[in-house]
Amino acid sequence: MKVLSFRGGVHPRACKDISIMEPLRTAPLPHIAVVPLSQHIGEPNKPVVNKGDDVEEGQVLGRSDSFVSSPVHSPVYGKVRDIKKAFHPTLGPVMSVFVERDESREPRKYTEKDTGALSAEELIEKVRDAGIVGMGGAAFPTHVKLRVPEGRKIKTLIINGAECEPYLTCDHVLMTHKTREILSGIEILIRILGPGQVYMAIEDNKKAAIFAFQKLIKETRHSVLPRIRIIPFKTKYPQGGEKQLIKAISGQEVPPGKLPLDIGFLVHNVGTVHAIYEAVYYDKPLIERVVTISGDCMHRPGDFVVRIGATIRDIVEQYGIELYKDPKKVIVGGPMMGFAQPHMEAPILKSTSGILFLSDIRAEDLQEGNCIKCARCVDVCPVNLVPTEIAKVVKKGFWEKLDNLHVTDCMECGACAYTCPARIPLVQYIKDAKNAVTEQT
Repeated sequence: MKVLSFRGGVHPRACKDISIMEPLRTAPLPHIAVVPLSQHIGEPNKPVVNKGDDVEEGQVLGRSDSFVSSPVHSPVYGKVRDIKKAFHPTLGPVMSVFVERDESREPRKYTEKDTGALSAEELIEKVRDAGIVGMGGAAFPTHVKLRVPEGRKIKTLIINGAECEPYLTCDHVLMTHKTREILSGIEILIRILGPGQVYMAIEDNKKAAIFAFQKLIKETRHSVLPRIRIIPFKTKYPQGGEKQLIKAISGQEVPPGKLPLDIGFLVHNVGTVHAIYEAVYYDKPLIERVVTISGDCMHRPGDFVVRIGATIRDIVEQYGIELYKDPKKVIVGGPMMGFAQPHMEAPILKSTSGILFLSDIRAEDLQEGNCIKCARCVDVCPVNLVPTEIAKVVKKGFWEKLDNLHVTDCMECGACAYTCPARIPLVQYIKDAKNAVTEQT
């Protein structure tokens, strides 16, 4: 079978073998869950509970009336100890609900429901009520993506199992451990969207996942699942970008400033699909997810099912995860697109794919040099930008020139900065450019 890919990209050291060999483990429940009310792109939630309230596992803690929003739920049985600003891994201080777990109560048991009679609208409402967002990192409310505007049609549905970030193996483990559940989630999406074609994109370094899906689809007698085509992709970063997947599969490009929907495509991460399955079949809100906890400071890296709201300190101190040396950096996410944390109080979010504990060997400080005009950043950019030109405009303050450089198309993958021999922090300059464009509009 032909292995697909895209123009540009880089080949960073994968570092996935250190966690993929371990079994999927379930982390103990947090003593105190810190649940930020903003865990999605869109309007922030407002609390619907008060300090001192007793809450059930899965009870809504915050919601918004805005269409582009997603509610948050209590990950445990317990009591609301406080509602105040707390540290968010990417946004800084945001309003959060602190839930102290009632240790006398066992976790809630979810029973399977009959979903055969549910309409497409009822399925979408279940997804919204469960608070599901894009779990590949974007955190866009999933119910919004599923409500296709009138007059539009999803011709091609792509399930994203590429997982191209170094270190991260949470999607790979999910695909091998929850193959049948993910296929059931895809079936739900087919019922909602009625796409003409369905592809599952998996990088070719995940042969166990490719085989698991191929085997189960071949064995099933369900009339829908044989339509799913499993497509291996060349292992390259950032292969998991939705525009890169669309280009590799179809040869079509998403025009600048447009969305995949505009050309009839929809892309969902495998973690999101699994959450959709649990929401529809079990009425289970998004209160936990698989997280890769890895890095060269750990004795036993691996993948863990972790409750939303557990803090990094919980993970280190309560979950029995041992660090054999103090990390130089703690990163939430992957090393290419993740965010270094100033302390250990950051909580697990719906979009948290990994926590990395990196030593000074892997997280060395780099000094910015002068651009040598080698154009490597241009060669590797997956969206055909000129990062060095954007950096020059930002440095000189020529903000009026940004309109012609398409900075808003940048996905901030970091490929340009990774390949730059002068160690110029190109992504940071592009972020500054994006902020300037936002302020101008």
